[in-house]
Amino acid sequence: MSTVNSDVDDLDAALDRAAKTIDSAEHVTLMCHITPDGDALGSMLAMHHALLAAGRSSVACFPDPFVIAPHYRQLPGLDLITRPEDLGEDVGVVVTFDCGALGRLGNLRPIAEAAAELIVVDHHVSNERYGTINVIDPQAAASGVVVRTLIDRLGLALTHDVAFCLYTALVCDTGRFQYESTTPAVFGLAAELLAFDLPVSQLSRTLFEEHSFAYLQLLGEALAGATLVPEQSFVWTAVTQDLLNRHEVTMDQVEGLIDIIRRTAEADVACVLKEDVDGTVKVSLRSVGATDVEQIATRHGGGGHRFAAGFTSQDPIDVTVSRIRASL
Repeated sequence: MSTVNSDVDDLDAALDRAAKTIDSAEHVTLMCHITPDGDALGSMLAMHHALLAAGRSSVACFPDPFVIAPHYRQLPGLDLITRPEDLGEDVGVVVTFDCGALGRLGNLRPIAEAAAELIVVDHHVSNERYGTINVIDPQAAASGVVVRTLIDRLGLALTHDVAFCLYTALVCDTGRFQYESTTPAVFGLAAELLAFDLPVSQLSRTLFEEHSFAYLQLLGEALAGATLVPEQSFVWTAVTQDLLNRHEVTMDQVEGLIDIIRRTAEADVACVLKEDVDGTVKVSLRSVGATDVEQIATRHGGGGHRFAAGFTSQDPIDVTVSRIRASL
């Protein structure tokens, strides 16, 4: 049997095991990674809506800091998300979404580790496979794609809210259907979801095109401070705490900055380094195609995909840039 077929068989078996485990559970606790993005939130909430619509006992949660970026405000069910401190003692079966490592669960990690069954639903090739059941499809364009298949295996119905959340996951992780992960199957799923009369134009503006004037001013300064390294086809900029404070912009508001930096025609690899309040530096990497940034991120304790990856550094910004350049 070829490796490809074996991988497909393993995924199919994992989907069956996950469906049977969730179906037989009296209670399910859903989790996604710290500082959740559109795929993480959309995947988790899609499953939450599907379970609740079927009369199943389900809670959805993500780790502290319990903050949701404003551009995800249209997602149905944000008010249904439970704070970590409000989780009950009986978490039942735990399912994580779009979370490549236990460390990405923050203060929810002990709860996940203590679960009798831990189901990992993801599409990152760098996933550490930390669950008792690992439903991981690196070929999927988004974790939401895997969730759609799992919902089908569970015999749960698609509703407007489920479709809304899955579409958000899909459109975010394909870069509005611009990345190489965009396949005919992706458009097929999008067509299925759009049949639920989703507000595509309004959602697109909220997710990708709407920013505060303060952010636009910060963007101007961040672009002015960007550095191009032509010999390595590399461009980078940094967002410091000083920059955030001067413009009164929060960290979650600069999530899309990397998509501006990656437009640099002279660079294959783009990087944004964001200094957190504790001095750690969150690194976002993007590749236009020639460089596998997942390998760079994994080498520094992170992960992701070939064209989009990241890691957290304990070193100052200048040292971290030197490390990235050495990896390049």
